[in-house]
Amino acid sequence: MEVYAVIMAGGTGTRLWPLSTREKPKQTHRFLGDDTLFQEAVHRIKPLVGLDHVLVVAGNRIVEELGRQEPRIPEANFIVEPAGMGTAPCIGLAAVHVAGRDPESVMVVLTADHHIGDVEGFHAALRTAVDAANNGHLVTLGVKPTEPSTGYGYIEHGDPIDRVRGLGVLRVSRFTEKPDRATASEMVRSGRYSWNSGMFVWRVDRILEEFRSHMPELYDQLVVIGDAVGSSSYMEVLEASWGQMPRETIDYGVMEKASDVVVVPVDIGWSDLGTWSSVMSLLPGDSDGNVVRGRHLGIDTRNSLIFGGDRLIATVGVRDLIVVDTGEALLICDKAQDQRVRDLVKML
Repeated sequence: MEVYAVIMAGGTGTRLWPLSTREKPKQTHRFLGDDTLFQEAVHRIKPLVGLDHVLVVAGNRIVEELGRQEPRIPEANFIVEPAGMGTAPCIGLAAVHVAGRDPESVMVVLTADHHIGDVEGFHAALRTAVDAANNGHLVTLGVKPTEPSTGYGYIEHGDPIDRVRGLGVLRVSRFTEKPDRATASEMVRSGRYSWNSGMFVWRVDRILEEFRSHMPELYDQLVVIGDAVGSSSYMEVLEASWGQMPRETIDYGVMEKASDVVVVPVDIGWSDLGTWSSVMSLLPGDSDGNVVRGRHLGIDTRNSLIFGGDRLIATVGVRDLIVVDTGEALLICDKAQDQRVRDLVKML
């Protein structure tokens, strides 16, 4: 059984502006160590599949940068996504490339911009998910909630169907998209829900069949693209077909409608690093609760993130602030309102 990993690397990370931009989005940056988020994603999956079986889907703007960051991945494994159309077309595009190599292989779908603290636990979960996928299930990894977050989708657990390699495999009762605070609190208290991590595992022939059943317009275009893979007309065909793709997520387009969907619940120190507060939570702080990257001089400064470069950032008498200085732009934000950074990007 061949296993391929697909890393979706086309996001723009708008809530992490001004560091994350369309030209250089968050997955190309270093937040927590010496590696970029994209490099972390590659290094996590490499021991399970090998770099020859890692495929990367990204837009023209950044695909060259990703290739420079991971030159050991074969150039042919970088798949250009003409424009962001949601995760369903992105995954479908990757699926026809994987199917062209081995139509009966298992396909692991990951993202380039997440942090996972427990890599061994991540590997164990993926091995369980691969075994379940090889038995015909559509598998998603569900993350144990640490708070009643309203920024994530939730997966309700159904009955257990198996225990593989020591981990439970449960039926998915339903998906719930980003609930309000009260609903999220009840979900977390019940213990019957996981966060939707956006990581999936399935046989490639199975997911293509689900596209055919639930998203026939997308599937028809995927067939055209798949027939052109490896030909001199591939890019021309891709551009023409991409313009006819429906814009949709894999959750709405397939997972909420498909049968035999299962979840492997995990507790692996997962974060989508979607906001500056989430970045702050993973970096060590000082005795005043401040997290500092760069040069900082502070007086009576508490519980703040100072993220900069060579230029000195000085603060006096402030609390619960996010300050990010890139040299090109300066963000000063109440930590409790960092979700609204994406509204700034829309204004820009």
